[in-house]
Amino acid sequence: MMTLTASLPQEERSLASLEHGWHLDLLNFVQHGVPKIVIALFLALIAQQILAFFVKRMRKSAAAMVGNAHRAAQLRTLAGIIRATGYGLIGFYVFIQILGALGVPLGSFIAAAGVIGLGISFGAQSIFKDMLTGLFILLEDQYAIGDNIKIAGLQGTVEDLTLRMTKLRDGDGTLYIVPNSQITTVSNLSRDFSVATLPVSVSTAENPDRVLQILGRLAEEVRHDEAFKDVIIDDPTVLGVDKISGHEVIYPVNIRVQVNQRDGVLRELRRRILLAFEKENIAFGSSSSTLVLERPDPTLAPPTPPVSTEPSR
Repeated sequence: MMTLTASLPQEERSLASLEHGWHLDLLNFVQHGVPKIVIALFLALIAQQILAFFVKRMRKSAAAMVGNAHRAAQLRTLAGIIRATGYGLIGFYVFIQILGALGVPLGSFIAAAGVIGLGISFGAQSIFKDMLTGLFILLEDQYAIGDNIKIAGLQGTVEDLTLRMTKLRDGDGTLYIVPNSQITTVSNLSRDFSVATLPVSVSTAENPDRVLQILGRLAEEVRHDEAFKDVIIDDPTVLGVDKISGHEVIYPVNIRVQVNQRDGVLRELRRRILLAFEKENIAFGSSSSTLVLERPDPTLAPPTPPVSTEPSR
């Protein structure tokens, strides 16, 4: 057999050796590599099911917390972070196992990945800053999904929060995607309570004591209204004369309400103030730069010109 192989030309011997080595590699991959990949995929599937189970339980628990909206928002945010991070780790594990099954040396791969990661870190420092800021946002509980916040000069409701970015939806439906590294100051409008403030402008000719009495009565009526008794959580406050400018006096009215429930209370208070001021003949204020022109009543006859008493010539 060795004589026959040695008698073959050099090219045929190389081809036979290559074919023999290819068969050996394929057989080794089928015997050892394929079982590794199958086991890795099976373990990844089990991990994915466990992860999905816990994420689903957390979201269901958040939906059941009707009386604790803040805790529910925390659970929804944490569920999203755990899901994204878990899927990333599972994908990385499967990728490493496939490389090992294909015979790729992991030592050199990890070393190359470290060098590449070091190069990327110099060119993508904002990504690491995004993730670090996002981690502190979660640990310090600065805001959560569903909160109404102001960040980076934008205001809206948090729709999604990850370690890298925050998604905001404003009142007209615009979706803002803000990298966490751009967030320096957070104004959370959805914690504990909100204050509905209505500055009422009244003419300086009106008696301030009378105006304060009427505003206090109207605010109390809204407080005890059937539609707002569960929304308003404290007695309203009329602060008094806050500012005098030109021909107007500002009377602020403050009402402490449930989180994100200011608009309905303010609309109802404005409606009642308009009706009451018209009934009580109270004039609204106007700034000194405002010129008010009165339209003459068309039902009145135009003034007659004066009759001359001088004798005609």
